[in-house]
Amino acid sequence: MGTEPRPGADRARLILPQLQLDDLLTELQARLETVRSTRDRVHSLLEAVVSIGSDLDLETVLRRITEAAATLVDARYGALGVISSDGEHLVQFVTIGVGDPEIAAIGHWPHGHGILGLLIKEPVPLRMHDIAAHPESVGFPAGHPPMHRFLGVPIRVRDEVFGNLYLTEKNGGGDFDEEDEVVVSALATAAGVAIENARLYEETRRRERWQQALTEISTALLSGTAPEEVVGLVADRAREICEADLALVATADEVAGEFLVEAAAGQGADLVADLRMPFDEAFGAVVYDTGESRLMGDARPAADLARISPDVAIGPALQVPLGSGGSARGVLSVINAPGGQQFGELTQRLLEAFAAQAAVALELAARRRDLERLSLLEDRDRIAKDLHDTVIQRLFATAMTLMSAVKLADKPDVQRRIQRSVDDLDETIRQIRSTIFALQVEPDAESLRSRVHTVVDNAAVLLGFAPSIRLDGLLDTSVEPETGEQLLAVVTEALSNVVRHSGAQRVDVVLDVRDDLILRVEDDGSGIPEGGRRSGLRNMAERAEALGGTMEMRPRDGGGTVVFWRVPLH
Repeated sequence: MGTEPRPGADRARLILPQLQLDDLLTELQARLETVRSTRDRVHSLLEAVVSIGSDLDLETVLRRITEAAATLVDARYGALGVISSDGEHLVQFVTIGVGDPEIAAIGHWPHGHGILGLLIKEPVPLRMHDIAAHPESVGFPAGHPPMHRFLGVPIRVRDEVFGNLYLTEKNGGGDFDEEDEVVVSALATAAGVAIENARLYEETRRRERWQQALTEISTALLSGTAPEEVVGLVADRAREICEADLALVATADEVAGEFLVEAAAGQGADLVADLRMPFDEAFGAVVYDTGESRLMGDARPAADLARISPDVAIGPALQVPLGSGGSARGVLSVINAPGGQQFGELTQRLLEAFAAQAAVALELAARRRDLERLSLLEDRDRIAKDLHDTVIQRLFATAMTLMSAVKLADKPDVQRRIQRSVDDLDETIRQIRSTIFALQVEPDAESLRSRVHTVVDNAAVLLGFAPSIRLDGLLDTSVEPETGEQLLAVVTEALSNVVRHSGAQRVDVVLDVRDDLILRVEDDGSGIPEGGRRSGLRNMAERAEALGGTMEMRPRDGGGTVVFWRVPLH
């Protein structure tokens, strides 16, 4: 007899294959989802690579890399920190996910300490469950959003670590996994190529802009633009091309032992323009002494030493010599405000080349101006000799002939006319000699002769008429600067007395330079009243005595006053 199968056992055999099939189907479906997810991630990664490589503006490329990395791993916050050339701190920080109110609350971007500094020191991928639990963590500043999960990946450009990608707070609260790390690392590899292309493009554009600026400066110099305007152009173009907040051109005055800020452009330029700084305290003195450029993360201490106003916002700075070696004319500085971007090696190289070529252009312009001045002086010297050797001699001979004719004339009226003509010739000779002396002064110099004329012209406004003035002799070459200053003060005081006291209608100012310097101020007024103040006259007398001279005042024939002021010259 056969054994009948049990119904329960049959059902178990039927259910078991069904359960195994369901498990297989579930596993297959999970793997399909994984494949689909991986495919989508690969597509997203490829799209990100194409996106970041489609632009050549470095700032745009950095932002796109940051956005793509955050999207690929579903991170709430993302940042890209650019490392300084010395590999010790961050010089640029691009962030997403943090709003303007949060940025304002933080106050400043990180400099590369704590976990961020760890990635700078050890450029390898880093994942964390909790940032605060890591021994390198230094916490967050006030106002910073709370962050726990972390993924950091270095970005390499060739053999150089350009910066790091920082991703925090995965949406959904989970940790960043190994796949996230792989995806971001792949993106970082592509990002390195995109950054290198953008940097090469930016360097090419900057070189073009430098060349355009140099052409502009050279054209301005050759067209006769004033040197101070060209120096201002150097500062302005350096600031624009370096994208700096402020640029300064300080030149060295070896004789005075100080630096002068000849030009400034940008924020706070009006606070530093024309600033004078002693050599040992000057902003840029180290660069001038060594002839080597200087990158500073914070230039405020150097600015404080140079007594630059604290109202001038000074943070990172780059200083390069304006010229090279012993021929350096000064220092060109570009400066950013505190917390601003630090200058890199690329900017330093370009600014050095720009400053060197700008210095050559300025030096050539100075040499050209010297040649022009020399040519002008030679022409003036030739004219002075022609006036002296030809014109004056002819006039003198004519005057001698007329003097002889006086004796031959029978009528007194004819004699008087001839004598007046002789006097006129004598006055003409004096005026020509005065012109000769003026021609022997450098054209750009503020001569004592011109300063005396300025004092007399100023007095004419108060007198209501122009005083007569005659200057004889080598006033600008024979009179020492100290004596010249005293002379100007005496002329001013003498004319001031005429204005206040005399009511004159005519004033004559005569300066004669021989062995002594003789000043005569004569007016036809009422003279200084009896009992009037004598402080002005006393001052003029004391100035003469201090120089070993004398001062005399006496009445003029026909009314008025004559002041004689005489001092020795040798």
